Amino acid sequence: MKLNVDELRTGFPSLHQMVNGHKLVYFDNAATTLKPQIVIDRLNAYYQKENSNIHRGAHYLSSKATAAYENARCTIQKHLNAAHSHEIIFTRGTTEAINLVAASFSKKFIHEGDEIVVSAMEHHSNIVPWQLACADRKATLRVIPVNNDGELVLDDLDALLNEKTRMVAVAHVSNALGTVNPVEAIIAKAHQRNIPVLIDGAQAAPHMKIDVAALDCDFYCFSSHKVYGPMGVGVLYGKEQWLEQMPPYQGGGEMIKEVKFSGTTFNELPFKFEAGTPNVGDVLGLESALKYLTNLQLDAVANHEYNLIQYAIEKLKTLENIKLMGSPAKRAGVVSFLFTDIHPYDTGTILDKMGIAVRTGSHCAQPLMDILQVPGTVRISFGVYNTFAELDYLIDSLVKIRKLFT
Repeated sequence: MKLNVDELRTGFPSLHQMVNGHKLVYFDNAATTLKPQIVIDRLNAYYQKENSNIHRGAHYLSSKATAAYENARCTIQKHLNAAHSHEIIFTRGTTEAINLVAASFSKKFIHEGDEIVVSAMEHHSNIVPWQLACADRKATLRVIPVNNDGELVLDDLDALLNEKTRMVAVAHVSNALGTVNPVEAIIAKAHQRNIPVLIDGAQAAPHMKIDVAALDCDFYCFSSHKVYGPMGVGVLYGKEQWLEQMPPYQGGGEMIKEVKFSGTTFNELPFKFEAGTPNVGDVLGLESALKYLTNLQLDAVANHEYNLIQYAIEKLKTLENIKLMGSPAKRAGVVSFLFTDIHPYDTGTILDKMGIAVRTGSHCAQPLMDILQVPGTVRISFGVYNTFAELDYLIDSLVKIRKLFT
């Protein structure tokens, strides 16, 4: 199946606006995607006709909202091919999901002298929570190195894994380089030593089908707003065997069965990890977004974006003083580059004057930028609605910037 990009673009209201006198060209999808009208309509429908707190109400609206919310959980379970709907935990996003696992898992399973393994290309959200866990439990953080192609050096992973390793946490796709990491191999290596693995899927979920059963990962997380859904909600998948053993992350309403001053009995999964009033409307918006992606067919999405990436790389190579960051064998969603003699921020600022939205800086991956020895990059990241004509306009704009600075 081939995407009908011209047709689907009509369903994204944000695309139909002018920025600095130019029609918007949006290449900042790795930061957040634009929202289709179908998602916006679902949010409006909830707040107009279903708005109610869930689970605890005996009235009609509460029952209706509860049913919709739990149906969304089942939709996400099927989308990820998880074994049980109670393995799906709603969070505020990927960041909170990782913090939940880092804090809760470490209390139960990590002790003084233990080790946690991450990679050199991680987003800060998959570094800092583990640093905090290590500091709290007197454990050590170890790092899988990255080579000049922007790929993980898996030969070093065997030496990093040992009897002290309690968790491996890696990105499925690098948000800074677009590298698709060989997570299947990483998971297999870790499981040979009975070490659980968390996969940060924030940059993978918009671009490819995720099958947690096939991956056999222990935890997988992603954010709604990167898969064309609302901000403020995300998903943590966790194997039942781990979630049952982990203590709650937060205390409050919903996560309890019985509260007495003498002690509290916690609720069953998934509610044990969902304290407080949930973000019902945005969960329903996320469900609509995932249904939208499924209807487009993720294979067609991946093929369209692959072609955009290849076209962008070939065009960028024709420009003077351009440095492309990384050349991984598998790439998804992202191309990062910079002019060798122009600061990335200056490039991004001028592109904005031309109506082109890109991201500049370290992309919350400062350790990786230090390894690459660059101040940051210009990152173009792709969504289902991006076109080859937009890339041509980007390249023409970069030529103008090059001439301006010359």
